[in-house]
Amino acid sequence: MKEMLIAYIFGISIFTLVIFGIDKRKAKKHQNRISENSLLVLTFFGGTIGSILGMIVFNHKISKDSFLLKIFFVIMLQILLIFLIYNNQKYLLAL
Repeated sequence: MKEMLIAYIFGISIFTLVIFGIDKRKAKKHQNRISENSLLVLTFFGGTIGSILGMIVFNHKISKDSFLLKIFFVIMLQILLIFLIYNNQKYLLAL
């Protein structure tokens, strides 16, 4: 189970990093972009590491305060969910 979770986090993070890179390239070429909502959904579903790396490596969305606030909110929501799941895992396993 733990190995599957690690593989999932690794895979979604790599995928999210690539999507951030594609969006940056599209921005430079003035092409249709990947929506912020799509980037945030990928982040929420485990791509946090890829999102942060994509923002740093590609210098993408770094200066956009509204996006930074949204991604901060998504990360805080993830932390809260992980905390709740961790502290209630005996109850959840009984379901």
